[in-house]
Amino acid sequence: MKESFDIIVIGSGAGLMLMESALANGLNCAIIEKSKFGGTCLTKGCIPSKMLVYPADLIRESEKADRVGVSFKKPFVDWEKVSKRMWQQINYSEKMETNLKQLKNLQVFNGTAEFTGEKTLRVKQNDGSYSHEIKGKTIIVAPGSRSFVPPIKNIEQTGYVTSETFFGEKFPKKLWDSVIIVGGGAVSAEFAHIFSSFGTKVTIVETKSRILFSEEEEISAFVEAEFKNNSIDILLNSNVISSKKLNAFKTLTVENTVTKEVVDISADEIFIASGIQSNGDILRLENTDIQTDERGWIKTNEYLETTQKDVYAIGDINGKYQLRHKANYEAEILMHNLFSDGAKKAACYNAVPWAVFTNPQVAHVGMTEREAKNLGIQYWVGKNFFSQIAGGTAMGITDDSSDNGFVKIIVGKEKTILGAHVVGPHASILVQPFVYLMNANHKCENRQIEKIGNIACPQLGSYMPINDSMIIHPSLNELTAWVIGNIDWKDKK
Repeated sequence: MKESFDIIVIGSGAGLMLMESALANGLNCAIIEKSKFGGTCLTKGCIPSKMLVYPADLIRESEKADRVGVSFKKPFVDWEKVSKRMWQQINYSEKMETNLKQLKNLQVFNGTAEFTGEKTLRVKQNDGSYSHEIKGKTIIVAPGSRSFVPPIKNIEQTGYVTSETFFGEKFPKKLWDSVIIVGGGAVSAEFAHIFSSFGTKVTIVETKSRILFSEEEEISAFVEAEFKNNSIDILLNSNVISSKKLNAFKTLTVENTVTKEVVDISADEIFIASGIQSNGDILRLENTDIQTDERGWIKTNEYLETTQKDVYAIGDINGKYQLRHKANYEAEILMHNLFSDGAKKAACYNAVPWAVFTNPQVAHVGMTEREAKNLGIQYWVGKNFFSQIAGGTAMGITDDSSDNGFVKIIVGKEKTILGAHVVGPHASILVQPFVYLMNANHKCENRQIEKIGNIACPQLGSYMPINDSMIIHPSLNELTAWVIGNIDWKDKK
């Protein structure tokens, strides 16, 4: 007889939030995790990488300090100490797993979940054996994603590192003297910043015509220029044909898709950062009615329901933005829908922010100008530079500084914020107020207010709350607040 649970959760990232809520409601639960507990963000992603990004930020700050009258000696990187702090964060997963296994009404399975039927699963354990079948009344699918390794000839024989193995068995005891990063997205940009700041020679190979392709074109160009100022080589429009290992070096043969020129580049290590792929292919979904799209992401509706009753999918696996804060948001939506008596809530992705913790830092929410243009909607653009505010000037940033970052805002009719983009110091913080405003983007109807009478509620989601507010002076908040005054209303797009 199959062991039955009220709820089975696959994955211990944002899925943990659902499991904890289910336990709090007295339900009998099971959780299945194939690697370290805590998910990608805690064990091999955003948190351990930031333990490396911050020291790298300090190095870059020190290199520019002389422009405000402060000089530092060349920074010494204690890689052992930096690594120890990082591993302390990653190894918190061990304590998490120990605590989970002591909880009442929870059974923990270590291994890979595989569907054997619509509501039945078995677990392929780390030693290759299988558990007995288990059954769930409700199943939450949250196994995340993994690095995509492009089909490069001989790459397995040559050897390489991904973000998973870097924060695992291939973590270097000392940093390499040189590294080739394949890919030009967010992961690539963050590690390029880390490695180059710590003294590693970095070469980026990107198939597209620019790095950070999801960002505004001028932001991509800005980051690329700063990378080159920091001696990072960037090969654009470049496909990796093959690889080989010769003595201590690893070599990639790269073809430029525009000029057709073929070159060999060599380094101590190859770091693959070419995007991600769905973990849906390891779940044996063919034994269910769960549908996926052409890239293997599980299809969900606005309530995070899959095409199979009582099976839900959250986080990376549903293909709607691969960000931990988005996964947490979905978990909270699903917790409400499963465990409260209120009306069901629908997930809304109208204001999903993200940041790239490289140098210069990048953050954005909403549309790019190209997206607005392609949609054929009316819009206006405003920009403001760090050199134009006192906070930026205090940091030594002038009109001529190579790192004179900026904010770009795209607005539509009724002053509605369509998108906001920041490049420069503290971009991830500066973009957040726009997220709050955009998240209120709906119309409220006239309503009766006691002792006031009928009032008309204006369009929400506009920049008017910023326009009507006091801004701390001098602070970097002026960068994003004053961009409104730079909107070119004459230049209607």
